[in-house]
Amino acid sequence: MSTRSGDEASATVCNCLALRQAARRVTQHYDSVLAPTGLRTTQYSLLTRLVRRGPMTIQELSADLVMDRTTLGRNVLPLERDGLLTIRPGATDRRRRELHVTREGAARQARAARYWEQAQAQFEQHFGVRRARELRAVLHDVSTGPLGAEPLAEG
Repeated sequence: MSTRSGDEASATVCNCLALRQAARRVTQHYDSVLAPTGLRTTQYSLLTRLVRRGPMTIQELSADLVMDRTTLGRNVLPLERDGLLTIRPGATDRRRRELHVTREGAARQARAARYWEQAQAQFEQHFGVRRARELRAVLHDVSTGPLGAEPLAEG
């Protein structure tokens, strides 16, 4: 007779459940550490990507973050409301709507980066630098691999 609960047993055999549970736990940790900045993990990631890569359309950013456009849109609204980013016509194509980080948004991202580094260090202290690096490599392979990239053919 197994002593594990149903969820524990299924997490050991279901890749999706194990990944989602781990993602929620890690997100809770980073959100907790980032809380003094007023940013959630997803918002920090979004601002960081825009600071590093420059203005992008929602479609480009959603593809870059492997996030659906609707979810990204929900994360953009409070950042725009708080003056951390703006949505403007594209520089080369006025029909394109690009996300731009404001000065205040860049300052908030820079302040939040210190907290993010703290969350990162705590994670690596708990799991080990080498294991964390290996985990990121595996997860990168998962997020850039072919799974989910195309709809399944109906059989």
